Amino acid sequence: MKKTLWSIFEMVETVAIAIVAVFLVRTFVAQPFLVSGSSMDPNFQNGNYLLVDEMTYDFRAPERGEVIVFRYPKDPSVYFIKRVIGLPGETVSITNGVVTITDKNQKEVLKEPYIPDPGTFSNFTETLGPNQYFVMGDNRNASFDSRSWGPVPRSDIVGLVRFRLWPLNEAMAFSAPQY
Repeated sequence: MKKTLWSIFEMVETVAIAIVAVFLVRTFVAQPFLVSGSSMDPNFQNGNYLLVDEMTYDFRAPERGEVIVFRYPKDPSVYFIKRVIGLPGETVSITNGVVTITDKNQKEVLKEPYIPDPGTFSNFTETLGPNQYFVMGDNRNASFDSRSWGPVPRSDIVGLVRFRLWPLNEAMAFSAPQY
């Protein structure tokens, strides 16, 4: 009888430790994210299951080109996935689909090989304040992003997309492109 009770106790202990570990990882380290919509096509498709790193930005600021998950500034209960284009203090200008970043009188035209079609949307200019980020979807003609509702405050950024877990044949790790 003692052996049976001890075995049950060990199983309960193992399950409890596993539940606590999953809770801690999901709360403080990483969380899953399901892509909904086509704003990040062709790099992320509707139904992709991603793993979002929540710790990196505790140690450093987001960098241009990184794909992030954040709370929509106009409704924090909604989460979006977009690519960081403009950093705090920069001016983002878009002319005929070409993105130019101006910072301290230096201009840089972004080369964006991850975008098959830069789009044909209206020209646009936005100067970012401290702790503000300009984000855009990779599918520029179908993306609801900073061009529509303005910059994302740093406090709304949840984390950095690190891995695509689903579909399995497209599983991979991600890093920011070099401009």
